[in-house]
Amino acid sequence: MGTTIVIKNLTKRFGDVVAVNDVSLVIEPGAFLTLLGPSGCGKTTLLRCVAGLEDPDGGEIYIGDKLVFSHPKGISLPAGKRDLGLVFQNYALWPHMKVYDNMAFALEIQKLPKAEIRQRIEQSLAEVQMEGYADRYPREMSGGQQQRIALARMLAYRPKVFLMDEPLSNLDARLRMDMRAELKRLHHVAGATTIYVTHDQVEALTMSSQIAVMKEGVLQQLDTPECIYRYPANLFVADFIGNPKVNLLEGVANGHDAVDLGAFQVTVDCRGVAGRVVVAVRPEDIAISTEPVPGAIEFVAYSVLPSGADSTIMARLRGTEVLVKVSGISKIKMDDHIWLCFDPVSLNLYDKESGNLLTCPQ
Repeated sequence: MGTTIVIKNLTKRFGDVVAVNDVSLVIEPGAFLTLLGPSGCGKTTLLRCVAGLEDPDGGEIYIGDKLVFSHPKGISLPAGKRDLGLVFQNYALWPHMKVYDNMAFALEIQKLPKAEIRQRIEQSLAEVQMEGYADRYPREMSGGQQQRIALARMLAYRPKVFLMDEPLSNLDARLRMDMRAELKRLHHVAGATTIYVTHDQVEALTMSSQIAVMKEGVLQQLDTPECIYRYPANLFVADFIGNPKVNLLEGVANGHDAVDLGAFQVTVDCRGVAGRVVVAVRPEDIAISTEPVPGAIEFVAYSVLPSGADSTIMARLRGTEVLVKVSGISKIKMDDHIWLCFDPVSLNLYDKESGNLLTCPQ
């Protein structure tokens, strides 16, 4: 079973820059937590603090029942004593060593019997479907194969916690998709608590049991992928998650049952909220028709972007643009008149000033 990780009020500074700002979170045993955010948001720094590769300037870190870092108590265990497995973006394989020696190195330091080392290596290579590669050098393998070897090396070590820092970012799009499936399967089989760093929202949504979204060192939201996508805690999270991007429409809520967006009005349960708001609606949650429909609003198709499995339509009405996503190749042409229907249960309301979520259809 996995190990609980507790991070309390963690802060890390680099000069005047606060890379991690008073972050607290609990990672449950066996969870797959993804640290998600744009470049410079502090996600890799937070991972490195957990790994023992950076010393924070405040806070505490528990791995299981072991206090591995405490600024108040002056405790900071080195990385080698935290029982962690790490996989990095650049694979970190010794180029002069064959696969077997790369994998055996850490196990030999543990002074394990040679028979056990061989058994662990063979089993781990089988788990990542790389049997028969033990006698190859890293230069004799593709990027995807090298990444599998890096994963196998971590599995052979059998740590309590997996730490992964953008391990798929050097791979092409098709191989990334394959490796996502492999990583998710490996996590399911191993059951180890995992912290995964990425800026790729697709990786986060498809692989995680929980996602922690960060911005400028501050934790914005910690939740399941479904809640992160459907009920973002603020406008930053809403705008960062989703492709095509979420529609964010500024308007005025009447406090009862409608928001005036200027060019048109949408019906929504305001739950007492009145004043300046932002309405958020995902492109796939908007119904579209080529004929007038009761309750629908007439737009013009400004642009149509088919992509095979689906199509994105940019609709316009008196200067207001709305993105709509439909399945398959759309028959709608540019400049066609179309009618959009906004389902009240798909709309989230955000405060215009703070950007925080006010109401959602939960």
